[in-house]
Amino acid sequence: MQIENSFLPVHGVGETTERRLWEHGITHWDEFDGSVVGPTVADRIETFIDDGRRHLEAGDVSPFAEALPAASRWRFFENVRDDVCYLDIETTGLDASRHDVTTVSVHRRGETRTYVNGQDLTRDRLQTEFNDASALVTFNGQRFDVPFLETAFDVDASVPHIDLMYPCRKLDLTGGLKRIERDLGIDRDQPDISGRDAVRLWHQYERGDQDALETLVRYNRADTANLEPLMETVAERLHESVFEPVCGRGLE
Repeated sequence: MQIENSFLPVHGVGETTERRLWEHGITHWDEFDGSVVGPTVADRIETFIDDGRRHLEAGDVSPFAEALPAASRWRFFENVRDDVCYLDIETTGLDASRHDVTTVSVHRRGETRTYVNGQDLTRDRLQTEFNDASALVTFNGQRFDVPFLETAFDVDASVPHIDLMYPCRKLDLTGGLKRIERDLGIDRDQPDISGRDAVRLWHQYERGDQDALETLVRYNRADTANLEPLMETVAERLHESVFEPVCGRGLE
């Protein structure tokens, strides 16, 4: 599913109206027929489509991210999947005003990079990662990772953001990232440790234990890289549950 199959971002269009459009065979912006809805809504949709095409030509999905609820932002994933930045951080605690970011991993186009506090974790590097991304994918990053980085490094992280925690809930997938991975059969080759273990490993590293840092980095990288198959699986399952039952067929 791509954003061109959606009418939900239009002001005044809810799931019921969108479903009615789909049921009438209007499953893409190109097929829009204003007679299915009232003239006011039709004008809004036509304006939205015109503006939406311009934004997509510019590679900008931010208006759709702003208009869609957090649980529905998976709808523009296919439009930007090649330029998505998957991100996960480790910290020494939950309060950005008192605790530190220890490692930040980003995964894009099959490559994972990890930045380490005191080595190469800087504001400029993080800002470059955000600036180069068409969209950000995290798990609970909307409430934790992104605001923590904004506070700790004063970065501008106003990137279209898919926080997988919310679409996972639409699929009744709960209990944290690792449990969801197990429920979906996503393998994890790296050490399965907790957030508390991550803090302990960092403090061991500060006392001179290089192996502890290597373990922490592998853990952070695994969390980050596994967001990609999770994103793909969630988008596919939500497509199957949201679109196909209404339209009776898959998207070409």
